[in-house]
Amino acid sequence: MVTTPAESVLHGSPYRADCPTRRILDRIGDRWTVLIVGALWDGEVRFSELRRRIEGISQKMLTQTLRGLERDGLVRRTVHPEVPVRVEYALTEAGRTLREPLRALEEWSIAHLSDVSASQHAYDQANQPPPPQTPTSDPQG
Repeated sequence: MVTTPAESVLHGSPYRADCPTRRILDRIGDRWTVLIVGALWDGEVRFSELRRRIEGISQKMLTQTLRGLERDGLVRRTVHPEVPVRVEYALTEAGRTLREPLRALEEWSIAHLSDVSASQHAYDQANQPPPPQTPTSDPQG
């Protein structure tokens, strides 16, 4: 069966530059997405609690990533009409389907941390520029 480029995009082919699945892969492959999905693993969480759970994420990046995840249908934002207003985030049904694959990546990164670190160190050592040559004094010169 031969497919046209348009049909290929409709069925999903992330190896094609024009395929929308690339945007999905960008979203779910983003480190902040991986950490947010992990932080939302057990249910609804307030914004401030997410910031505490995910060390190093800025308020701007957390807001931006949550909005993208909400737009993509992976996170649900619930506003509780209280004083002060309480906003909570939770994974949607689609977002919950990401838990296992992303948890596998998290576990892989923990299990292989020492191997990757050792490889990085060896690579960096092998690719360091040679130390600068210092002129030596010539006793005959």
